[in-house]
Amino acid sequence: MFSSYIAIGDSFTEGLGDPRPDGSLRGWADRVAAGLANGYSASPDGNNRPFRYANLAIRGRKLGPIIAEQLQPALAQSPDVMSFNAGGNNMLRPKFDPAESIDQIVEAVEAIRVTGTHVLLLAGPDPVNNLPMGHVFSSRGEQYTELATNAVAGMDGVTFVDNFNDLAFRDSTYWSEDGLHLSPAGHLRVAANCLDALGISYPNDWADPRYPVPDPKNYRSPAYFNTYITPWIGRRLTGRSSGDGRMAKRPLLSEFRAEYDL
Repeated sequence: MFSSYIAIGDSFTEGLGDPRPDGSLRGWADRVAAGLANGYSASPDGNNRPFRYANLAIRGRKLGPIIAEQLQPALAQSPDVMSFNAGGNNMLRPKFDPAESIDQIVEAVEAIRVTGTHVLLLAGPDPVNNLPMGHVFSSRGEQYTELATNAVAGMDGVTFVDNFNDLAFRDSTYWSEDGLHLSPAGHLRVAANCLDALGISYPNDWADPRYPVPDPKNYRSPAYFNTYITPWIGRRLTGRSSGDGRMAKRPLLSEFRAEYDL
């Protein structure tokens, strides 16, 4: 059982699309922490020290900055397991080299493995049905996921979670109103996929991550474009990021009790 967990990445890992009632973000990584904490509390060591969790992810970050800004601060805290997902924001740019990005990811994975920390490497879900030019981004994601799968195959200390090829994510129920970030149901499903891959049971109080309440959305309306696509284009043209000036929501390993923190 893992006694500590750190997540690094971008908005996917930060938890956009899955707000708590107070407006703070939850997300799949917080939900994975709940599953890990639940399993750890049931182990003999769980009576001796608390489960700890940190999340260094910041929205808008591309692969290079995630590695440069988050990896070493995470490793310095010596977690038992670290989740890593990056590259989604790179895919949305005109120039994207999947092979170069995978080389960077493998180098980062090796840097984590050598410390004895277990790596939870994720491929993000496919938003092919949601975004303008969705098939272009889907093609990039397919190639990216295939390269990642082959690169880490057989690596000790690495668990790879392939959300990209989970076809349930073709249902808009799993996506938020912007079509790019997951809904609460989507974050719950990713968390379930992670815990399944690690061989850990979901907490008993979870909603069923496989059968959410249907929540269809329209990603082709003028209102959608005006609300989400136009501002995104504006940020690209002006070189701004949604993560400018933001800090990680949980930068240091600290006690995480699912019954309170979720």
